[in-house]
Amino acid sequence: MPSLSFLGAARTVTGSRHLFEAAGRRVLIDCGLHQERELQARNWDAFPFPPRELDAVVLTHGHLDHCGLLPRLVAQGFRGQVHCTAATAGIAPLVMIDSGRLQEEDARFKEKRHAAEGRQKPQGYAPLYTAEQAQDAARRLIGHPWRTPVTVAPGITISFHPAGHILGSALVRFQAADGTTVLFSGDLGTGGNPLLEGPVTDCGAANLVVESTYGDREHPPEDVATQLDGVLTSAWRRGGNVIVPCFAIERAQEILWRLHQLRARQRLAPWRVYLDSPMAIGVLEVFKANPDSCLPEIRRMMEQGLDPFDLPGLTLTANREESKAINLVERGAIVLAGAGMCNGGRIKHHLDRHLERDNATVLFVGYQASGTLGRQILETRGKSGERVRLFGRFREVRCAIEQVRGFSGHAGKSQILAWAAALTPAPTRAFVIHGGENVTQGFAAELRDRFGWEAVAPEYGQTLAL
Repeated sequence: MPSLSFLGAARTVTGSRHLFEAAGRRVLIDCGLHQERELQARNWDAFPFPPRELDAVVLTHGHLDHCGLLPRLVAQGFRGQVHCTAATAGIAPLVMIDSGRLQEEDARFKEKRHAAEGRQKPQGYAPLYTAEQAQDAARRLIGHPWRTPVTVAPGITISFHPAGHILGSALVRFQAADGTTVLFSGDLGTGGNPLLEGPVTDCGAANLVVESTYGDREHPPEDVATQLDGVLTSAWRRGGNVIVPCFAIERAQEILWRLHQLRARQRLAPWRVYLDSPMAIGVLEVFKANPDSCLPEIRRMMEQGLDPFDLPGLTLTANREESKAINLVERGAIVLAGAGMCNGGRIKHHLDRHLERDNATVLFVGYQASGTLGRQILETRGKSGERVRLFGRFREVRCAIEQVRGFSGHAGKSQILAWAAALTPAPTRAFVIHGGENVTQGFAAELRDRFGWEAVAPEYGQTLAL
């Protein structure tokens, strides 16, 4: 009898890993990192199956919590193919290789710090995986077109359908030879992304594995264009630069597109725009190589040889020296840099130069988690004399702090429910994942009450028959 094992993102938000077994075959859906601090030790655990015995891996999309443990799986013996959309085959290598570099840097830093403190880590200082191992994993990726059946193991066929979360993100529909069908939602978009098609509903299955990241929250309607116009108009009058912490995948590209639209409406002052993120620059190229993953308007522009992300005065700063040169620009610049929550990356250097400038603006366009530098800066908004710690010393926040609401890659509760209700054919059973314990169980109850489905929130490590 076919079964599903929930090996991550089970009553937690990250670490997506789900094992589908049918007719003696094993396929892993996603292989992501646990990113919650209290759960990161799970990334070091042995896989609950011999990696060599997997027939295949399928990725829903290229975010770290969905693909970030794949290099470790390959390093420990997986020799099969990793199936995904063509765009994910472009994005996932960028994410995994960057993560490998960070893993190596973190291991070196810990070893140096412990040596200075006169102590030794019992298990040594090997990284979770290396950049080279991430490159090995990337070579196993095979990109597939949308809505096309693919046999990933004897008796198991899959197809990819747009999910609207990030470029290449997919709903993945499984069909086993005995007729068992399963639809994995991956992460669902809001349906309001200006670049991507929203989650489709014509690929339903009897069994639904559905995310609930925002399963207890809603996204109030927001006019992003008007908000952005207002912030940039005020910032231009103020006479300084605008520093925008943003995520390299999707958010940076959406900001460029919205700036493009403001310029088309003659609402954009002659800003110099800097995309100061090697990963975001790489993702731009993946966008251009995958017009079929974009909305018709964007696709038509690309097919006509037009670049929807190009702007007069746009500079892509791939290397460190180019990034440092931005320091010479005192006014009239919009700088997009990561990390999105200001917890690392080039954005910290730009903040170091601008937080104490009266004429500068720091513009937040994404969620800032509790405890991050981004949240600390955001919470100084409207207050005077507030300070934040940056590079080992306190900085007074004198610049303007702004926030544009409405940028979200995750569907809210009512959006997930509306999508689930429209699925054809309709599911009869649901497994709720990607949310905290209360959220997943609450959302499962909502599905039972609203649709009459059998719905559960699986526990970590639980195996359920289909």
